[in-house]
Amino acid sequence: MSDALNYLVKARPEAMTAYLKFLKETGKSLDPKTRALITVITKVATQTENGLRQYVVRALEAGCRPAEILDAILHAFPALGLSKIVWATDILLDMDLPEFRPENLGAEQRWHELSATDQLPEGKVTYCDADGRSLFVYRTAEDFRVYDSRCPHQVTNIPHLALEGLRLTCPKHQWAFDIRSGKCIDKGNRPLKRFEHKVENGRLYAYW
Repeated sequence: MSDALNYLVKARPEAMTAYLKFLKETGKSLDPKTRALITVITKVATQTENGLRQYVVRALEAGCRPAEILDAILHAFPALGLSKIVWATDILLDMDLPEFRPENLGAEQRWHELSATDQLPEGKVTYCDADGRSLFVYRTAEDFRVYDSRCPHQVTNIPHLALEGLRLTCPKHQWAFDIRSGKCIDKGNRPLKRFEHKVENGRLYAYW
């Protein structure tokens, strides 16, 4: 929260508790995608950078396509004004999400080849790049687990040097993950994004 909101919560706790509860309740009748898009627009309107970074990711997780998020921001032009739209777009460019790159905006999801399976040792984590996306692949005796390298908090691209054994720690805010399950085990509460995968002819593929 901002300093102003923290102040109001301390100065007028009863009023602010009721107000925040009201805001929470009003969103319950909306479907997840609509609620996510409204939240993104709210973060643009208030120019809350950390909030925008977090809620763009949540909108994608709720099923919003990148084009839908961009259109929602653009359609709010009468309320937002051009300067805030440019501000939000600059942040989206800085986030460098593969989904928002111009060449991917209209692309259908498909299978992407990652590696030959014999190059992925059992019980180990392999860092690889495929079609503009960085990934961590963990191989068990029976299966593979393919994770996005981006932290679910603010989509920081976690480098392979941040891996210590089976613990992956985001350098920005120290969210830590167990690479075996993808679960967040320190600081945060959201797991790594895991991609569907398949093996064909000795090659590992992931779907996005």
